[in-house]
Amino acid sequence: LLFIVGTVSCTLFLAVNGLYSSSDDVIELTPTNFNKEVIQSESLWLVEFYAPWCGHCQRLTPEWKKAATALKGVVKVGAVDADKHQSLGGQYGVRGFPTIKIFGANKNKAEDYQGGRTSDAIVDAALSALRSLVKERLSGRSGGYSSGKQSRESRSGDKKDVIELTDDSFDKNVINSDDVWMVEFYAPWCGHCKNLEPEWAAAATEVKEQTKGKVKLAAVDATVNQMLAGRYGIRGFPTIKIFQKGEDPVDYDGGRTRSDIIARALDLFSDNAPPPELLEIISEDVLKSTCDAHQLCIISVLPHILDTGASGRNSYLDVMLKMAEKYKKKMWGWLWTEAGAQSDLESSLGIGGFGYPAMAAVNARKMKFALLKGSFSEQGINEFLRELSVGRGSTAPVGGGAFPKIHSVEPWDGKDGELPVEDDIDLSDVNLDDWDKDEL
Repeated sequence: LLFIVGTVSCTLFLAVNGLYSSSDDVIELTPTNFNKEVIQSESLWLVEFYAPWCGHCQRLTPEWKKAATALKGVVKVGAVDADKHQSLGGQYGVRGFPTIKIFGANKNKAEDYQGGRTSDAIVDAALSALRSLVKERLSGRSGGYSSGKQSRESRSGDKKDVIELTDDSFDKNVINSDDVWMVEFYAPWCGHCKNLEPEWAAAATEVKEQTKGKVKLAAVDATVNQMLAGRYGIRGFPTIKIFQKGEDPVDYDGGRTRSDIIARALDLFSDNAPPPELLEIISEDVLKSTCDAHQLCIISVLPHILDTGASGRNSYLDVMLKMAEKYKKKMWGWLWTEAGAQSDLESSLGIGGFGYPAMAAVNARKMKFALLKGSFSEQGINEFLRELSVGRGSTAPVGGGAFPKIHSVEPWDGKDGELPVEDDIDLSDVNLDDWDKDEL
């Protein structure tokens, strides 16, 4: 959601609605055309996943267009608005913007592009990847697509990441697991199951990589393992169920393509993923890298350690962590600093030396912020963030129109603060009786 106010919302939305148009040589990709254009293509593809509000993406746009024009007819160059199409971005593990992926011979194994952001660097990387693809074909190691589609034999043969479960192994693997399980109940004679098999296998590999094994895809031959089939009321094939610790299994009723399956698996993963990191502002780099990479950054200014002690500070940090967990799907950045440590930043956000703890939500692209007016509590912060989520709440420009100088400070050591040590004054050798009474 855009961080916008009142009646100007439509105008602002239109102004940032995509960075590319049909007149560019960059091909706009969406969940509707991605599979056909990219996955089933024999061409080499460079794909940028971007967000219209991202400053780095806006600076890349002219270079990306220039590279697309230079590579026209040689390498395909595309772009995905991953802010609008979050399922597609999630499918390929996009966590920041812009992310550039190279789709070569094996479209299920996209490579991350780590090169420079100039058109020259992009073109050089594209031609290098193209050379590798051609040499693989020359050596007979293409290992990918034929006429845009893999043969059923090559696709269904690789089921290494699908976990086969039985009546004996199911409970110890699934029921007490901290991981999420998507389990397909199938029958070997079932035509729909055979059609699903290569999609399930390909999705299993991708999901394993994207979630570091935290979401698992499994299969149960329900004709052999009839105890399981009876326990879960399996009446038709294939039936897919989702198992999460402490919850009753639910039916998966989404699409049967690998992209559909992967998208749901990544949704389940994000539901169970840890909250975003809560960082102390100890340098300018921490502030800028966090706020530039996220649509909003939530900044808290906590009381001085001498005012709260470690336990008081940790209670405030716990509240922030709970809110970061609650709003983790928003992909916001979360920061904190101690009162007085970044006084220029406090002033620019209208906090300025009083009212701790305080919280501001900053849109670094527009250099606007909203200030928490309610209590620094779960309820108060939740109401504040909920208003932001739907584009409401009063905003103000960041003082000076840019972030002020950020001071490098030592990170908090987790301990109670200590008052500065003063030199003791030794009066033992002073004889007050010798002083002139008139001087007292």
